[in-house]
Amino acid sequence: MKVIHTISEMQQYSKEQHKAGKVVGIVPTMGYLHDGHLSLVDTARANGATVVVVTIFVNPIQFAPNEDFEKYPRDLQRDCALLEAKNVDAVFAPSVKEMYGEEPTCFVVENKLSKGLCAKTRPTHFQGVTTVVAKLFNAVLPDIAVFGQKDAQQARVLKRMVRDLNFPIQLVISPLIREKDGLALSSRNKYLSPEERKNALVLSRSLKEAQETLEKDGMSIPAILDSIKGKIASSGGKVDYVECVDAETLEDVRSRTGKEIMFVLAAYFGNTRLIDNVLFKY
Repeated sequence: MKVIHTISEMQQYSKEQHKAGKVVGIVPTMGYLHDGHLSLVDTARANGATVVVVTIFVNPIQFAPNEDFEKYPRDLQRDCALLEAKNVDAVFAPSVKEMYGEEPTCFVVENKLSKGLCAKTRPTHFQGVTTVVAKLFNAVLPDIAVFGQKDAQQARVLKRMVRDLNFPIQLVISPLIREKDGLALSSRNKYLSPEERKNALVLSRSLKEAQETLEKDGMSIPAILDSIKGKIASSGGKVDYVECVDAETLEDVRSRTGKEIMFVLAAYFGNTRLIDNVLFKY
């Protein structure tokens, strides 16, 4: 497995793969990998990637000043060992200076899908995400890009970016991966105390119950959303948002559509912000 730290070397590597007739897949991550990240490697291969590049970069411009950029978990050696065991072909792990140089003034902005949900309390987050992913695409030159369903809004924003900016890339959204007890896998789970982690199980449990209630009992969507909020609060969580949205447009859903919808939420347990969602047709 090749570990690459500069954009020029990364571009040269990918050009060589393309010349050899290979299909390059990219799995962008911020590192401190878990089984959810590793499943994205499998998804890339299942969708035709013959060379898989995993990027590891903690992106400073998607963190607000009061967020956890400095303490975000990092362990490149550990991550590389996990990726080598998955037969990943290359890791792209640039420095902040390599990615952004001196005082960058150009950014990528999506103006619709990035406005609600997480953006209500993190207004600069998605500009940071779209900008860094566009830069990673230009560095890795992939044919296929894989993102996880756990970051549901992010995946739709990036899908729109690929469409609107004509990136010659197939974007694949991979299913959400959970712990055995239902907690959505996240690098931030390590911040949770044992009690907070136990309490956070209310997120996946309430989403599952919400789907079952909607499909079987006919309770109104606003009433279900209120019920989820109440369950989170009763378990010691602080609700950021709980919404029901169209799975593609992210517009509010309040009645049957015949399309895929999502219950999506974000909540704090202690100082740790967790997100989760459930996707189904209704």
